[in-house]
Amino acid sequence: MNSNKFNIYNKYYMTTSFKIGIDYGGTKIEGILLDQKGYEIKRKRTSYDKNYDSGIDTIKQLVREFEDIVNTNCTVGIGIPGSSSYETGLVKNANSIWLNNKPFKKDLEETLKREVRLMNDANCFTLSESIDGAGAPYKSVFGIIIGTGLGSGLSFNNQIIEGVNQVAGDWGHQPLPYPTEDEVKADLKCPVINCERPLCAEQFISGSGFEKNFNKKNNLNITAQEIVELGLKGDESANKELSLYEDRLARLISIMIGIFDPEAIILGGGMSNIERLYQNIPLLLPKYTFSDKVRNKILKNKHGDSSGVRGAAWLWND
Repeated sequence: MNSNKFNIYNKYYMTTSFKIGIDYGGTKIEGILLDQKGYEIKRKRTSYDKNYDSGIDTIKQLVREFEDIVNTNCTVGIGIPGSSSYETGLVKNANSIWLNNKPFKKDLEETLKREVRLMNDANCFTLSESIDGAGAPYKSVFGIIIGTGLGSGLSFNNQIIEGVNQVAGDWGHQPLPYPTEDEVKADLKCPVINCERPLCAEQFISGSGFEKNFNKKNNLNITAQEIVELGLKGDESANKELSLYEDRLARLISIMIGIFDPEAIILGGGMSNIERLYQNIPLLLPKYTFSDKVRNKILKNKHGDSSGVRGAAWLWND
């Protein structure tokens, strides 16, 4: 590097503030380092032992590594598969069960010696796509992550709406609307302890639910991607299940349109890669939505797997 480039490089890092985002997954923790404009400087994913202390140590190491790059303290935002209670500071509803009933935010702040912002990972996805993703042109955004589970969040003017119970927009464990006779007879009971409801939407809409329903009907054991590939080859049973899936998702989305009526509805997670969803769901929504015309946009995410970790960094968007 010549002296002129070296001076420009140093001046940039001396005059720019930086954000660190952490996405706390069940088996891996991912970190990202962004500058104040959202430019990605470094991203790293690492495994950890599935326990509380190992998670905190891994986050500490990532923060230290990123700060060594820019030689300054950074803000830290973290997305978790649950939420930290306003009242007690304890984590609740986390599928990484070792986080539940632990003062995770407080312990991280003591470890990192700074304030940390913590939010549900689906909210982080929604925030990322609202600020500089597929939802950037829109004021109101509903983000949906459809993977192993089903999570969602609401954003208005680039601010997450959490709600008094911190579950605003997260309708994954609500009953599937307008259930058919077959759906009622399926008797799919949610295994999540604080749900355990029949007709739980997650059991029908999540990627794992989609796989399970198709495989049970057809006595197979294949993945969602393989089902989609069968459909592309003209397989009648696969296309029938995909059409049913689209109808179910349209029913569920119509409920949120009736409450929040977002300009943009952005899909993330593995199921968001099914391209036919973006053509077919807009055609189905008028059937279930109380409006003269359905103007809501159904969009694929822009940032893919990095949306959640970027959204965690954007929790510091003051």
